[in-house]
Amino acid sequence: MHPTETPFADLDPERLLDAVESLGLRCDGRILALNSYENRVFRIGLEDAAPLVAKFYRPGRWSDAAIGEEHAFSAELAAAGLSVVAPLSIADRTLHVHGGHRFALFPLQGGRAPEAGDRDVLRRLGQDLARLHAVGARGRFRHRPLLSIEAFGREPLACLLAGRWIPPELRENLRRVGGALLDAVERAFAAVGPLATLRLHGDCHLGNLLWRDERPHFVDFDDCLTGPAVQDLWMLLSGDEDDQREQREWLSEGYETFRDLDPSEWRLVEPLRALRLLHFNAWVARRWHDPAFPQAFPWFGEPRHWESLLGQLQEQWAVLREA
Repeated sequence: MHPTETPFADLDPERLLDAVESLGLRCDGRILALNSYENRVFRIGLEDAAPLVAKFYRPGRWSDAAIGEEHAFSAELAAAGLSVVAPLSIADRTLHVHGGHRFALFPLQGGRAPEAGDRDVLRRLGQDLARLHAVGARGRFRHRPLLSIEAFGREPLACLLAGRWIPPELRENLRRVGGALLDAVERAFAAVGPLATLRLHGDCHLGNLLWRDERPHFVDFDDCLTGPAVQDLWMLLSGDEDDQREQREWLSEGYETFRDLDPSEWRLVEPLRALRLLHFNAWVARRWHDPAFPQAFPWFGEPRHWESLLGQLQEQWAVLREA
């Protein structure tokens, strides 16, 4: 078996502590695994200092240059006054290597998830996302991905169809419905016209936000990328169509306090939802060799999951046809 097929098999507590202490820190032996699948993230206790968070990057996923851009973007946002959990610089570096693993250390940030659907919360989120995007528009990523239909839709669909997961009786339907859905996504993007793109958080859902002191704190820039502004907004919506319409107004109200938002981008919410649906399932399929994934997603190999996915894709296709 190739070593990258079980990328964290050798990351035991002793190696964790050795990695952190290689930077001159003294650990007190307390380790708490935090919720993360793509990487491995731990709360590490220190002697005579506040605990830190250690993030060990999945081998082979990002280049050093791409991780460097993630770190630099976080630092740029923090320097602009935004509350982001940026990596700590130790010995003039934020990315470290020990025992073959790349890792970074972060301050421990407390807080709770923002209240979904609350007007004041969404207005404040809109304001801070506008400020984040104002910084994002100042420069360009060279090594981070671009949000595209090919990378986030067609390649994931091809991955799923090439795998062993889909029951034979559903495979052709998934191929047909998935292809038609992505054709509809392409038409939706074309109808909106040329889009302004900028550096984004990329995965801005409520799980990557902490609410404290009446303001949001942005965490986990591991998926930062280039794309349209609405990519950082649409995952904050919840509820039925009327609820989401109202929430769009509140987000826009806050956002436009600091930055203009092209209202036509809201027409991409359902196309982006379709891309995320395919991308998520392909992500699980590609990571199945990692023991953490079968444990976290035991339903992935069951026929009923693929029946449900086919139904979701059909629903998205119907929504886009109606639009």
